Amino acid sequence: MEDKRDSLAITRKGVIMMIIGVLVMALGFVLLSGGGVKDPQVFNWSMFDFRRLVLAPVVIVAGIVVVALGIMRKKD
Repeated sequence: MEDKRDSLAITRKGVIMMIIGVLVMALGFVLLSGGGVKDPQVFNWSMFDFRRLVLAPVVIVAGIVVVALGIMRKKD
């Protein structure tokens, strides 16, 4: 019988899932960035495109879900 004090609560697969989730969240933040202009008097409509308003937040939330699943994963 294993001593429960010596085993970790998060499994190796859970840690891998957490790392993947953090990378997915980083990808979402990269998708969210950009669109700056040099002249502050010029309005840039590119900040209202599909990538920044829809895709990037969905990718970030998906990364958070993957991290949460990695944390809550049961031991095999």
